[in-house]
Amino acid sequence: QVRLVESGGGLVQAGGSLRLSCEASARAFRSYAMAWFRQAPGKEREIVASISWDGSSTYYADSVKGRFTISRDGAKNTVFLQMNSLKFEDTAVYFCAAGIYFGRQDYWGQGTQVTVSS
Repeated sequence: QVRLVESGGGLVQAGGSLRLSCEASARAFRSYAMAWFRQAPGKEREIVASISWDGSSTYYADSVKGRFTISRDGAKNTVFLQMNSLKFEDTAVYFCAAGIYFGRQDYWGQGTQVTVSS
């Protein structure tokens, strides 16, 4: 079992930055692919970015390319999402997910709210 705890959400003005963190409970984190998803009110959950277990492969949704960066620190069992040039439409609850391989989600965090004021 992998427990995921997100942090770093909050209220920010458009154009600002936030860094989300997701700490995993297990040392097995080092072998899991990780991803960030988001869900805005009234919309389906969508993938934002993902990273392979060793950090060699990443994926970004077109809507965040060039603005968001996903990274991971195996020593800290933590995955990060650096969000720059935030837009109003980035407002959502952001969820961290872990999977046994790239593109799969077996565990989810509880989510952290990101609100971007226009």
